[in-house]
Amino acid sequence: MANTPSAKKRARQNEKRRQHNASLRSHVRTVIKKVIAAVEAKDIEQAKASFTAAVPVIDRMADKGIIHKNKAARHKSRLSAKVKALAEA
Repeated sequence: MANTPSAKKRARQNEKRRQHNASLRSHVRTVIKKVIAAVEAKDIEQAKASFTAAVPVIDRMADKGIIHKNKAARHKSRLSAKVKALAEA
């Protein structure tokens, strides 16, 4: 447990940041799931729209350090491939 006033403040700040980051991470997962759900439902228009909405969210979280930039690139690449395969089918 933190003893000094500065350590107590740091503990409060860290907890607040942890909760905020968890919320942002959850948002990223939600937008990714929306794209996957649209692809599985074979709804091309919805898949393209949700992919277009998901890309800036994923990029923003990578810029903020919520997720690693390579993880963001991997998600975008895989989602793009799924949407493209759906459009070609």
